[in-house]
Amino acid sequence: LEHEQKDHIRKVLRRRLIFAGFAAQHTISALHGTGVGELMKSVDVAYASAFREFNTRYLTDLLEEAVFKHNPPLHKGRRIKLRYAHQGGRNPPIIVIHGNKTEHLPDVYKRYLTGFFIDRLKLKGTPVRIELKSGKNPYAPKPGSSRPAGPGRSKQKSK
Repeated sequence: LEHEQKDHIRKVLRRRLIFAGFAAQHTISALHGTGVGELMKSVDVAYASAFREFNTRYLTDLLEEAVFKHNPPLHKGRRIKLRYAHQGGRNPPIIVIHGNKTEHLPDVYKRYLTGFFIDRLKLKGTPVRIELKSGKNPYAPKPGSSRPAGPGRSKQKSK
């Protein structure tokens, strides 16, 4: 192929594969077999990244660093608190983050956390999934209960 055609194909592929930004791109030749060695090296690196294990303390330290560098936005004037992180699975790596009001965390901040973890964990060729878990509110009304919840409810004596 001509040089201009190769550049055009690269641009089109880069635009169409934007969702796979974590994967390295390689040019290979089926006719001559060039580039296959580099491709296999990338496969090995991606496999090793996908199956790495991380301990909870290390992931929590990274989460604290990420929050220190860039706090989550407020939701209705209240802070979204991210408490700790642990590994929820491998291939792809899943990082489970526990906290309060995590369901209100914007997608932009989730992408920030994903990029932060990929960078700091030095993961190559594999996506990272972030799962968010919120703690249960002890003052929330219980399902099926008609009584108001919380410490401010009126005390009634039973007869």
